[in-house]
Amino acid sequence: GSCYPLGYDTALKIPFYPSLLCLDIKGFSNILVLYLAQSLFGILPLAHPDNAIVVDRYVTPLHIVPEWYFLSFYAMLKTIPNKTAGLLVMIASLQLLFLLAEQRNLSSLIQFKFIFGAREYSVPMIWFICSFYAL
Repeated sequence: GSCYPLGYDTALKIPFYPSLLCLDIKGFSNILVLYLAQSLFGILPLAHPDNAIVVDRYVTPLHIVPEWYFLSFYAMLKTIPNKTAGLLVMIASLQLLFLLAEQRNLSSLIQFKFIFGAREYSVPMIWFICSFYAL
């Protein structure tokens, strides 16, 4: 029937279950031993030497530069001395970008055409200037 693809039952079966289970346990234990040896004793020099410097939480090191797409947010956080206010300004800038992307009917009205006519150039220009300020 349906449980035998060849249509007949054979007694020549190879039990893979115990051997594969033993190999999986052996491989997992080898990886666990290497992980524990690395995390406890540091046998492989994987870390960068700058990561061993004692951290000052209030001063960002000069060699750390964010990626280009985070430069404008980094500039906002650098210019505002209060951390909570900087976070609020960063969240407000994200909300402004989402609002400008989703706004459709407001710019089609006559009285708002002049106000929102320059937004295509002003917002990217501000982000561009903020990105270069963060460098």
